[in-house]
Amino acid sequence: MASSRDRQRKLARAKLDRQMARRAAAVKRRRQIRAGVGTALILVLVVAGSAWALGAFDRETTEDTAANEVCLWTPQNTAGNSNLKDVGEPATTGLPTTGTRPMTVTTNQGAPINIELDLAKAPCAAASIAHLASQSFYDNTKCHEITAEGAVRCGDPSGTGLGGPAYSFYSENVPTPPESSPAPPSEPPTYPKGTVAMISNPPGANSSQFLIFFKDFTTHDDPAYPIIGRVTGGLDVVEKIGALPTVDNGAGQKVKPEKDDVVIQSLTVGEPVLDPASPTDPTGQPTPAVSGSTEASPNAG
Repeated sequence: MASSRDRQRKLARAKLDRQMARRAAAVKRRRQIRAGVGTALILVLVVAGSAWALGAFDRETTEDTAANEVCLWTPQNTAGNSNLKDVGEPATTGLPTTGTRPMTVTTNQGAPINIELDLAKAPCAAASIAHLASQSFYDNTKCHEITAEGAVRCGDPSGTGLGGPAYSFYSENVPTPPESSPAPPSEPPTYPKGTVAMISNPPGANSSQFLIFFKDFTTHDDPAYPIIGRVTGGLDVVEKIGALPTVDNGAGQKVKPEKDDVVIQSLTVGEPVLDPASPTDPTGQPTPAVSGSTEASPNAG
């Protein structure tokens, strides 16, 4: 009996030893796994910290093109407005933002009209006009209005006031409204004679249409026309056009040239002329030349 009990005790002891060994092995494995995870986590943290220190997580790891965009072009609904003409869009980056750019408008009314576009105050308007000019968009189109404000309205190939390219852009350089109404006599005009400005329908959706003022115009309301440049030569031709008789345009406005014959034979835009005081753009790079290249409204201007 004693030997049988001893054998049972030995078997029980062996079984307990095996259980303890398995438990010890399991504990060791768990410790090894935990140690491995901890080491990996530390390694990840070290690598991440080093990458952060080196700027790997900066939002601008490469050149931020959005930050360099000068202009944004809003597509227009050509299906809803047959007066729009798709000639592509200008670039959004690399546009000159200092100095001026010459524009020449040759009409059938006399000598060319020379205009200086302001690249600092209206870079997008200048880029748009340069692009459209490169597509001959303005050639052989009519200036369809002589407005009551004292300006010649041009730039709509359809002659309806609703035409333009298949994009628009926001207003730049809109004059500050007068502090008092009516404005005092000594206050300069809102739009001096020779001013060139964009006009759109609705306001703020500019595209191709522009005004050339042949007389001073002062408004006591919020100005609606963003100024893009000024006439530097041929103002007498603009005044001659402004003196032409007008008839009803079919909408109750006596603004249409009577013979409907004020024609832009060609419109060209030259290379940028840098401001000597600002020889480079805000990024510090030489200003490049522009290539002579919200649900959208059906209207344009």
